Amino acid sequence: MTTPGFRPTHVVPQQGMPAWKAPDPARPTVALDPLLPVRLVERRGDWGHVLCSNGWSAWVDGRHLVAVPQDPPISGDPLTTAADPRPLLGRTEQALARYRAAVEELAAGGLDGETFRRRTQGLRIGVVVDGESMWLYDPAQARWAYGDGTRLSTYAAEGPPAAAEDAAEDLGHAPTRVVTGDGEPR
Repeated sequence: MTTPGFRPTHVVPQQGMPAWKAPDPARPTVALDPLLPVRLVERRGDWGHVLCSNGWSAWVDGRHLVAVPQDPPISGDPLTTAADPRPLLGRTEQALARYRAAVEELAAGGLDGETFRRRTQGLRIGVVVDGESMWLYDPAQARWAYGDGTRLSTYAAEGPPAAAEDAAEDLGHAPTRVVTGDGEPR
């Protein structure tokens, strides 16, 4: 049963996903069902704390959650660099231009196969554009990002979530702790 007024921000990927009681791989819990609507309520690095439509909550690898399209933002504020698709689009264009230049040189006979391989080694790009929807591969973050023209959000990532300690370092502060009414951490 869905909680009244529940508005999901994401859904679980179509293959389902493992879940944990805390952002700690040693504390697994029941896996989440495929395409389950969830609301992302907290991030700690790669970890995401989700609230399920039935009121249950768990920690997941937040990079694998599929974003639910939301109404466009109404504020006239400029895009933040983290959400702005233009820098990643620019890096993708540069990588594609480098690859195309190497292909042109190879086709013209100016490169041999080994030199072509060395010149293109490490180049990784991925772009899918379907109308207003766009998926871009970000090699620096080893993730696919989804964009709607106004912002980017992680669509899928390659590796496991970073440890909570790593996430705290990324945030520049210690992880948030839940404290009971008597002041003791849970």
